[in-house]
Amino acid sequence: MKKIATIALALGLSASTAFAGGYTAPVVESTPVVAGTSSSNAGILIPALLLVGVAVAASSN
Repeated sequence: MKKIATIALALGLSASTAFAGGYTAPVVESTPVVAGTSSSNAGILIPALLLVGVAVAASSN
């Protein structure tokens, strides 16, 4: 019985040293994504149409 307990103790201690560092997840660096700019003129088109609408409404009075 002592022999089995000694073997179990030795195996238990050697197994605990194998996992002493614990698990650390690998670090994966991602590639940066560059967002492209659109060539749409929607930023200037809507205010221009609004200005034309206000001018037409003002001239009709």
